[in-house]
Amino acid sequence: MTTSFNRVPCTVVTGFLGAGKTTLIRNVLENTKGKRLAIIVNEFGDAGVDGEVLKNCGLDNCPEENVLELANGCICCTVADDFVPALDQILAREPKVDHILIETSGLALPKPLVQAFQWPAIKNRVTVDGVIAVVDGPALADGQVASDMDALAAQRAADDSLDHDDPVEEVFDDQVACADLIVLSKSDLLDAEGNERARARIEDHLSRNVQIVPSAHGKVDPALLLGLGLAVEDDIENRKTHHDDAHDHEHDDFDTFIVDLPPVLRPEDLEARVNAAVGTGEVLRLKGFAHVKGKPMRLQVQAVGPRVSHHYDRPWKAGEAAETRLVVIGLKGIDRARIESLLTA
Repeated sequence: MTTSFNRVPCTVVTGFLGAGKTTLIRNVLENTKGKRLAIIVNEFGDAGVDGEVLKNCGLDNCPEENVLELANGCICCTVADDFVPALDQILAREPKVDHILIETSGLALPKPLVQAFQWPAIKNRVTVDGVIAVVDGPALADGQVASDMDALAAQRAADDSLDHDDPVEEVFDDQVACADLIVLSKSDLLDAEGNERARARIEDHLSRNVQIVPSAHGKVDPALLLGLGLAVEDDIENRKTHHDDAHDHEHDDFDTFIVDLPPVLRPEDLEARVNAAVGTGEVLRLKGFAHVKGKPMRLQVQAVGPRVSHHYDRPWKAGEAAETRLVVIGLKGIDRARIESLLTA
């Protein structure tokens, strides 16, 4: 173990779409005492839903200005353009930040991001304390890396234009391969046999001894997540991934778009439309906020595979436009017109 005394520690939180990264980080913010935190949130799509959720925690140890959003693309692909300036902003904050958390997009590969910490502009100022991979427990128990893999597999089998390799599986493999700790999310939805199946699926992908921690509703003792002192950037080349031989990589396997809708009359109406959209099997993830007519509160909407949830997260702010805006993420070639039609029906 290498301990860095003069550099700001940074924890990278990676994980597939909808695995529970934002919920985990929110729990860290609420239960980490005595540390001033900053967060970099990277989202696939230019509507910062996860960043908005974290900004509204209202905690003194991580004020809103300490949450920076990178929504212009995958962080591992835009590290030079966006990530370094974001770090510069955080390190210039007064009072000084004690620890940085990075929430990558569900599509990001953690290895290129960690490798960037070897750059001279970063290496002397920040070190990677550890890489945390959040994985979806119920999906893994069902033999999948995400909640709706059967539909994805059927779609891929029917489309000869797609590669034989499954990009979703590759993303999962790479995230787990780089992890120092794995959080098995939604463990409250698993019985003993399901928990065993999920753990066995993870262990099939591990080439190192990595601890697996169960979590319900993102609750993990922050002492397990922060302060690992691993200086991962010095060891990252030993963590083998699918993209080690590639000089660059693309995320052309995925598409994202935003759907703006008029105010909804009832949350249940929107839920039904979201269910219809995800029922096509084309939507990997859907998230956003909705304006419910006559309600002063903002409705947060999340869909991961067949699981759709919503709740009022806060009042609309003075001067803030109350709007319904949903981010849709799917595989390349997703039938955008069909999804938009179902959401606006």
